[in-house]
Amino acid sequence: GGDHTITYPILQALAAKHGPVGLVHVDAHTDTGDGALGERIYHGSSFRRCAEEGLLDCGRVVQIGIRGSSYDPDPNKYCRQQGFRVVPAEECWMKSLEPLMREVRAQMGDKPMYISFDIDGLDPAYAPGTGTPEIAGLTPVQALEIIRGCRGLNIVGCDLVEVAPQYDTSGNTALLGANLLFEMLCVLPGVKTL
Repeated sequence: GGDHTITYPILQALAAKHGPVGLVHVDAHTDTGDGALGERIYHGSSFRRCAEEGLLDCGRVVQIGIRGSSYDPDPNKYCRQQGFRVVPAEECWMKSLEPLMREVRAQMGDKPMYISFDIDGLDPAYAPGTGTPEIAGLTPVQALEIIRGCRGLNIVGCDLVEVAPQYDTSGNTALLGANLLFEMLCVLPGVKTL
């Protein structure tokens, strides 16, 4: 729960302890906007602020599931300029993400990294209870492949954001979100699973 601004202070604290961290970011949006309604800090600007402050090891940032509307003719330009790897949703359609996650594990190496999962990275057919749904997203199976694909990495924290109960009339989004957060806890270093 909470919107994606919560990740910003978390990464400030983690970077103070570990230095710049890598990031696996699942989302429909890159969240690298420069501002909205006169505010520089909002749910769509978190990762721009983090990059500006040097909180991220930008060569170890992977954004997965990106899609959706934008007023910018090249909405991923800022990300590319920072060195982020952007994996658009259409590159994920109808296939396993295990090969992608092998590449991500190699990119992350053994340095500290963080997982940030925005529920709108999933298709609204599975997770309608969010404030900024975008069609043609990831599936729950792909979400599991991403999270389980992070096992063995030096994960120093994780979050799951943007679940909006007022839009979740069936409760499916909350159920999916809770299960994905449980999966993230299971891949933290030192956690033993059956």
